[in-house]
Amino acid sequence: MRLRSLLVLLAVPALAAATALPASAADPSVAPGGNFDLGIWQLQEPVGSPGSPTTISSSRLKGANGFQDSYFYTDTRDGAMTFWAPEKGVTTPNSNYARSELREMNRDGSAANWSLSGSHKLNATLRVVSVTSNVCVGQVHLGTGGSSTKPLLELYYRSSGDIVLGTENSPDGGQTSHTVGHVAVGKTWTYTIGISGGNTIDLTVNGSVTHYSIPSSFKAYRQYFKAGSYNQSSSDSTTKGARVAFYGLTVSHS
Repeated sequence: MRLRSLLVLLAVPALAAATALPASAADPSVAPGGNFDLGIWQLQEPVGSPGSPTTISSSRLKGANGFQDSYFYTDTRDGAMTFWAPEKGVTTPNSNYARSELREMNRDGSAANWSLSGSHKLNATLRVVSVTSNVCVGQVHLGTGGSSTKPLLELYYRSSGDIVLGTENSPDGGQTSHTVGHVAVGKTWTYTIGISGGNTIDLTVNGSVTHYSIPSSFKAYRQYFKAGSYNQSSSDSTTKGARVAFYGLTVSHS
């Protein structure tokens, strides 16, 4: 009996580590910066001047009393870091769609801009609370190295529940879609977007792994991660849009 009890005690922490979500430790009474490490992110919101959305620096996002508003806030029910992007909102010059989205930064406040070589991972636990038709919830975007403003890849969630990876064919454009999973609206799921060896995209969705080759035309470019709610539909409505709740969000480079 004593041996059996000891085995049970040893097993419980391991199980908890494997199944517990970051939301279990989230404080719903603080800003997102009190629950998430936002020292490596900058926020872009769907407000501001035409073609020039408002950005919020990492220094303003950090901490329990950090920035939050109606587009980026802590859900007071479960502590989720929540992004709201309506169909009508200020967009960047190269997009027709509004977004409430984080852009990866370095700790010193400079813009992240890493080489394809090495290993790079963006890990997320999230749920799409509502979506009109389609929302991008994670990206690897091109940084310096050329004139392209395209992403290397975008991870979409569609109102049908389909999770779709869009891989860019070249820095000049053209995207190939790959259906990589299905989750009902409002249900929690996980993804890891990885880049390895300078040549491969490694995508994990709810434990299922797929790999995609990176075209050589991207080799000249450096990269950075993005995550949040980048709505993929537009109209004159400020009440329709995409609301995305994150329960975990981490980045690693090696």
